[in-house]
Amino acid sequence: MIRTILTTPEGETHEGDEQLLAVWQSSPGSHIWIDMQGEAQESERKILEAFEFHPMAIQDAHKERHPPKIEEFDNHTLIIYRGISSFDAELNYLPQQVCFFVGERFLVTLHPGEALSIERLFNDQGKALLAHSPEHVALRVMYISAGFYIDSLLEFETALSDLEDELLENGNDTLMRKIITYRSRLVKMRRIFSYHQGITQELTAYDYEHLPREESETLHAINDVADRFERLYTLTQMYYDICGDLIDGYISISSHQLNITMRVLTVITAIFVPLTFIAGIYGMNFENMPELRYEYGYFFVWGAMLGIGGVLIWLFKRKHWF
Repeated sequence: MIRTILTTPEGETHEGDEQLLAVWQSSPGSHIWIDMQGEAQESERKILEAFEFHPMAIQDAHKERHPPKIEEFDNHTLIIYRGISSFDAELNYLPQQVCFFVGERFLVTLHPGEALSIERLFNDQGKALLAHSPEHVALRVMYISAGFYIDSLLEFETALSDLEDELLENGNDTLMRKIITYRSRLVKMRRIFSYHQGITQELTAYDYEHLPREESETLHAINDVADRFERLYTLTQMYYDICGDLIDGYISISSHQLNITMRVLTVITAIFVPLTFIAGIYGMNFENMPELRYEYGYFFVWGAMLGIGGVLIWLFKRKHWF
């Protein structure tokens, strides 16, 4: 699907498809936004080459899994961004690559499936932002996308808090597997946000021709996006640390419970060892054993065994071993 928005210097706005490209070329002061969703590479390449984009930029945009980055060329700046097509409070998210070709008078976006941020902007504020400048549209798309990430992460914070309480009350292996799954997803998200932080750090540190920092509004938009990416990275790092603490805490509790069990078993073993020793001695069938024919030998041995057992129980209880 190819959608196009065209704004003219006179304030007119037109929506259509790639046919508006000819109108844009004949209107020097006009701005155009071409959004291509799920198009075949041949169709995309035809439009991209019409803008005379660099072949290396087109090649990077058509790679299925390219790390997010920003790169400047003669007549445009390429931004590869990792957007989302779905995300929930359980950190089940489906990322997708979104490519921006930003120029002085144009913006071209490529993405394989529905992009929530682009859909929201295309039907809402996209026309007004495009009339101002194409880079504002690209920055607003990233800003909205980061907002979707933040909303879902804040919902996850509530789920994580409930999971923490449940783990403390009744920890089990099922909860542990759930936490480990969350931690694995957070690692992947943190890597994505680290790339996004790198993009905004370059935008704030270096002066890109098609995203000029001299314009206060552009700089303000860049700083807004940078703040959201910084918050996303901080949140994922914090939740990752919390999950790690929960795992360590569960392991510590399990080890403590195991130590208590082993201590009880050790106390029982320590009590019965001397009793077993006595029973072993008097269980031998030697003919000349002195106490063998003693009238009260049986009761004496029982008394000795009960006395030793009672003393050991009193001693261990005094030391709070059980």
